[in-house]
Amino acid sequence: MRELASRLGVSHSALYRWVRDREGLFDLISEVMVERILPPDDPTEHTWRSWLASLAWAMHDEFLAVPGYAARVAHPHRHNPASSGRLRERVEAAFIAAGAAPEAAQQSWYVFGLGVVQWLGGVDQGVSMDGAPSRFDLFLDTLPRGLPARLPVEHPRSDAQRSRP
Repeated sequence: MRELASRLGVSHSALYRWVRDREGLFDLISEVMVERILPPDDPTEHTWRSWLASLAWAMHDEFLAVPGYAARVAHPHRHNPASSGRLRERVEAAFIAAGAAPEAAQQSWYVFGLGVVQWLGGVDQGVSMDGAPSRFDLFLDTLPRGLPARLPVEHPRSDAQRSRP
């Protein structure tokens, strides 16, 4: 917070007039990020995949433009309910447009959101597979193929196998 205040040319105490703490600062950043990344149009049954791809590429560009942001978002933390809720609603709407039931759309949101954020968090931290450069384009080509989730998904072991000693 002190470094930020210095970079903004304000006193440390003046910064706290605008944000209550570090979490409040990240809430503001998240609100700006969601505004920047959400496509302006609504997803439809014909555009939901391209809509999600546009969203994911916007996340890629915006999250990685702020050093440390993707890594921060990829770690467990308290989310800004306004911005994360808005993002979640729009992504779930994309899966519903694809024909998913609301519960399946919710599960697809978890898979999509977690997948994209974790990928970007790894890139932000310099994590790579065997030193190979990260290929977000290949990741995005693969991720939506299994989405939206279809419910119910049976556990691969039957109830009888689970109850054995």
